[in-house]
Amino acid sequence: MDVCLMTEFFLWCTLIDGALLLWWTLWLMLAPQQVYRIQSRFFPLSRQRFDELMYGFLGFFKILFIVFNLVPYLVLVIIG
Repeated sequence: MDVCLMTEFFLWCTLIDGALLLWWTLWLMLAPQQVYRIQSRFFPLSRQRFDELMYGFLGFFKILFIVFNLVPYLVLVIIG
């Protein structure tokens, strides 16, 4: 694989995962009650525990997004 192909790969990974992160964040910001109502059908959790888990997973996903998508893409853009 050459640098150009890797750059394109990480560009698409960054765009797709960034869109997923944005989608998840917007749902939790704009419609938290609906998200809780839907998820509580499958997982019986208190509202406080649900918020802790959702924001914990959101933060974890953001860290993974930065480390495994954004940083490699920026490095490839810089060296390419």
